[in-house]
Amino acid sequence: MLKDFSILIGGEAGQGSRMAGLIIAKIFNQLGYRVYIYEDYQSLIRGGHNFSQIRAAEKEFQSRKEKIDFLLALDKNTLNLHKKDLSKNGVIVFNKDKIRSKEGIGIEIEKITKEMGGLPIMANTALIVGFAKIVGIKWQTLKDVLEKEIKREIELNLKIAKRSYETSKNLLKIEKIKREPKILLTGNEAAALGAVKTGLNFYFAYPMTPATSIMNFLAREEEKFKVKVIQPENEISVINMALGSAFAGAKTMIGTSGGGFALMVEALSLAGQSETPILIIESQRGGPSTGMPTYNLQGDLLFVLSAGHGDFPRFVIAPGDAEQCLYYSALGLNLAWKYQTPVIFLLDKDVSENTFSVDEKILEKIQSQNPIFWDKKGEYKRYKITDNGISPLAFPGEKNAIVKASSYEHDEFGITIESEEIEKMQKKRMRKYETMKKEVEKLPAVRVYGNRKSKKAIVAWGISKGAAMEAAENLRIKLVQPIIIEPFPKKQMETALKGVKKLVSIELNATGQMAKVLNSQGIKVDGKILKYNGRPFLAKEIEEKLKKLL
Repeated sequence: MLKDFSILIGGEAGQGSRMAGLIIAKIFNQLGYRVYIYEDYQSLIRGGHNFSQIRAAEKEFQSRKEKIDFLLALDKNTLNLHKKDLSKNGVIVFNKDKIRSKEGIGIEIEKITKEMGGLPIMANTALIVGFAKIVGIKWQTLKDVLEKEIKREIELNLKIAKRSYETSKNLLKIEKIKREPKILLTGNEAAALGAVKTGLNFYFAYPMTPATSIMNFLAREEEKFKVKVIQPENEISVINMALGSAFAGAKTMIGTSGGGFALMVEALSLAGQSETPILIIESQRGGPSTGMPTYNLQGDLLFVLSAGHGDFPRFVIAPGDAEQCLYYSALGLNLAWKYQTPVIFLLDKDVSENTFSVDEKILEKIQSQNPIFWDKKGEYKRYKITDNGISPLAFPGEKNAIVKASSYEHDEFGITIESEEIEKMQKKRMRKYETMKKEVEKLPAVRVYGNRKSKKAIVAWGISKGAAMEAAENLRIKLVQPIIIEPFPKKQMETALKGVKKLVSIELNATGQMAKVLNSQGIKVDGKILKYNGRPFLAKEIEEKLKKLL
């Protein structure tokens, strides 16, 4: 029985390969397999080449396989580009109406679609179902998934599917695994759900790949989630409107990518000075400038750690999969309100847009936490000096409270000052930072995988964690994943690296930004494996380079 296999479906932009890939993934999810989808697409509305690579396995993986076991080609370009990556016994299934090939199995998907009165894009339904028949998946399983996933013209799609199923031949048998399916989420969907679970009220964003789908998801489910989604005219308006809603007492989140975040930096400092809670999702893509809008680099770490003018505390959290997005976005929103400070949720394109199997039980661990509110005793001081640096909150309109928010340095009431008294307020914010540092050490800020006793270790963050985990297991070494990066969890990191004699950083950038962070904390990094062509690591390429370094 094949227990770990890869399916690639590709075509031009507009042919629906991404939706088709998701349906294939959900079919295998129903069969009990753990699923991961890597999405690769160009910055085009029509034409070009897009593909989804689905990994379905008995064991859970979060990286692509090097070889493809099943290649599903909607156009000739897909066949030409990817047949070199077929495994030894790999199977090609192609659009016989567009492709002439002596290799593989052709299905007349466009002819079937036309005969059934369907639209051209429905041809991908015929290809999906034809492939499913070839690998021995039962009709009822296909019907159940199609009825759930296809929102328009379902009867017509089922007619096309039935014809394709009847005219295709069964050549293989993929067995069902006796276990419950998990939920399938992208990192963006998971991050949105985690925030919703923690009481999110408003989401502000201006469309920017790869963060845009957060806005689309929350807007689509606005009635269900009771979250107001607003698209202002630009990113500067996004963060300023968000700060206004947070000042008024609404839990608020915003989302963007590196270029949009750059426009938000002045207001980020305003959030720091005014101590306004805000959760900012920054989903990295290839830079600098416009860079590669639809491809991945981990090049913004040092930027988000130091963004803004002046000294003010912040959290930076960088999850590596959708399950972590679900948990840590909820944690991030709670931390923003507890400490009245910006929390930057640092994703990357592949964490944001790829699809992962997620354990639904994570939702049970998420709870909304109340911030420290004013006790309504005495005169209200918005910036009251406290031992832990956290001032009690009140909101405009509250009886007997004058609530100020100031971009100027100020006294406890929020009144502008320029005397030497400003040192007291700076010290208050720094005490808050010290309280934040203590809290981080109590949280799951660092995760360890692989051989925990190994004296050789790798460190990886964001999407690089998935391939690095597989490489670490194959080489019997340790993998350390920092998730909360600011304040830096030094004690947890030192514990995770105890006994390690050689440490290598795995990163999707040109300079080794995580290595620089570790070195700044007195943690020696002995080597770096860097990739910066926009594509994620394969486990095998990490293994090959590690063998030379270690």
